[in-house]
Amino acid sequence: MEIKITFGVGEASTELAAFDKALFNAGIGNYNLIKLSSIIPARSKIKIKKLNWNQKEFGYKLYVILSKNIEKEIGKEAWSGLGWIQDKTGKGIFVEHHGSSKKEVKDLINKSLKNIKKYRKEKYGKIKYKIVGIKCKGKPVCALVSAVFKSENWE
Repeated sequence: MEIKITFGVGEASTELAAFDKALFNAGIGNYNLIKLSSIIPARSKIKIKKLNWNQKEFGYKLYVILSKNIEKEIGKEAWSGLGWIQDKTGKGIFVEHHGSSKKEVKDLINKSLKNIKKYRKEKYGKIKYKIVGIKCKGKPVCALVSAVFKSENWE
């Protein structure tokens, strides 16, 4: 299975519209999102690739792990990220974090995954991550990163 990591930021007149714009910017704005927890199945390959699926399958289900952060205070920043580890078979773990700086998000991802590795028997490789951010200049902003597993029709 190929899991795609897509990402986007958005600014709009409301928090919800900023979230929608970030989804659209990430290429997944016209899907019904079904949020998953954090487990990566065996034989998975993860590819960081900004998607352009907004006109592909309007209204379909999209299975995702989603990290988002919304900020509405002028001068503050919204940062969001996904981190992951995998073993040699491709199975692994995602973590989602958000914060007010790239460093904060990266540190949280590293702390979480280092802890998670301690009590699991699998031998995981290097911690990988994708982090994005945006500064609030007046209107609400949203930063998001999503792991896209698959889309599915309703029929």
